[in-house]
Amino acid sequence: MLESWSTADDLVNNPYFQRDEVPFNLLYRICELDGATCLKSKDGTLIFAQSPGHNGWLWISKEITDSERDERLRELAEVLESHELPGITGLPNTVERFANLYANAKQLHYDTHMGMESYCCPKVLKPQHVGGTMEKALVNRTGIVASFLAGFSESAYGVSVTPESQLSAAEGLIGQGNLYFWMVDGRPASMANIAHRSPRHGRINAVYTPPASRKQGYASALVAEVCELLHRESLQPMLYADLTNPDSNNVYQQIGFVDSGKVTDIRFNRG
Repeated sequence: MLESWSTADDLVNNPYFQRDEVPFNLLYRICELDGATCLKSKDGTLIFAQSPGHNGWLWISKEITDSERDERLRELAEVLESHELPGITGLPNTVERFANLYANAKQLHYDTHMGMESYCCPKVLKPQHVGGTMEKALVNRTGIVASFLAGFSESAYGVSVTPESQLSAAEGLIGQGNLYFWMVDGRPASMANIAHRSPRHGRINAVYTPPASRKQGYASALVAEVCELLHRESLQPMLYADLTNPDSNNVYQQIGFVDSGKVTDIRFNRG
């Protein structure tokens, strides 16, 4: 039997979930969003959360048997049959099984959209001999942030957008006060953002360096400084990296990030 849940306490106090909370850290953020659908099994071995219009995230404890897992997946697929679900994200084997059940019930097709590695950084290894300093992004840099966000969209997702279309998002990120530049000779050379703080982790995203400034160590230096900032808050830095981008994965590993679990992003379609 599935029931609703709505607060981070359901995750923080779940001993099964704590073992997997780095790859499933995004669940902390989803449960805070208005209109989110959050479901769990009574024994706490299955957790599902989805914000409107986005992929659902699905976690199942490794402690249960295969038959118990399949039973919970069938129940979740039945509960969500009348629910619009663009996709599902979670451990590869789990989401593949769920996708098959859900797609059959809804007469849909599905395909793997992206594979990601989750990383955490227990100890920062700061790069040496990289010129520049970290600086918080302020409103006077809105245009530059918008330009960087457009570049990030292209490089990370292959989606071309104009800087003008990113101005609102840029203003929002600056307003949250967690966006940082690596400054070199008075100009922003790289960008990184602290997207969210959960009880034990700080999630980093939007790491971007324009092509002309790459291969200089700027992103490494910036992310290392952001990690130190989070460590001073007694939070462990974490992030997700696209497995098809070996350069970014290598950068993170070199500054102390360690593999913490792969997650797969599956998308449903009408075919």
